[in-house]
Amino acid sequence: MKNLLTKGRLWLGIKYLVIALFVGVIIRGFLLIPVPVTGNSMDQTLSQGDMVLMEKFSKIKRFDVIVFQQPDGTIYIKRVIALPGDEVRYDHDQLYVNNKKVAEPFLSNNRQRDHQVSPYTTDFKLEDLTGKAKLPKGEYFVLGDNRRISKDSRSFGTVDSLDILGKARAVYYPLNHLKWIS
Repeated sequence: MKNLLTKGRLWLGIKYLVIALFVGVIIRGFLLIPVPVTGNSMDQTLSQGDMVLMEKFSKIKRFDVIVFQQPDGTIYIKRVIALPGDEVRYDHDQLYVNNKKVAEPFLSNNRQRDHQVSPYTTDFKLEDLTGKAKLPKGEYFVLGDNRRISKDSRSFGTVDSLDILGKARAVYYPLNHLKWIS
C-alpha cells in the first residue's frame, strides 16, 4: 500500500512537471521573450548586457521601446518617436510631431549627464532623411535614447511594422537593473 502511494505521488509530480514545462515553453516562446541588450545607444534606459523581456501582442504607441530586426539580420532596441502618418522633425533640440512640440521626459537623465554646448539631438526633418513629408503606412521612426551615438532612423531609415519583433517591457537581469521600461 505504501509503495502504491509513493508511485501515485511520483506520477502526480511528473504530471505537474510536464504541465509546468509546457506552460513555461508557451510563455517563453510566445508571450515574454528574453532579448539581450547590445551596445549603448539606449543608455540611461537600458545598459549593455541587460536582458529584457519582450512581448509581441500589444499595439505600438509613441515612445514605446521596441525590438526590431533589420534586413541584414541585426536586432536593434530603440524608442518609437513617430507613428505611421506622422510628420516629424527636430529643431533646436525640440521634437515636433505634426508641427506640435512634444516633450521627451525619458531624456532628462541623458541631457543632464551630457550637458555640452551643442544640442543633444541634431536638427533634422523627416523629408530631408527619407524624401517623404509623412511616414508611410506601416512605417515607424525610431531613435536611441543616447542620441549622440545611436544608429537609428536618422541613419538607416524608417522601420517597417513587419520587422518589429515586439515591445521591450522590463529588464530582468542583472538583478540590480530590475525595472519596468518606460
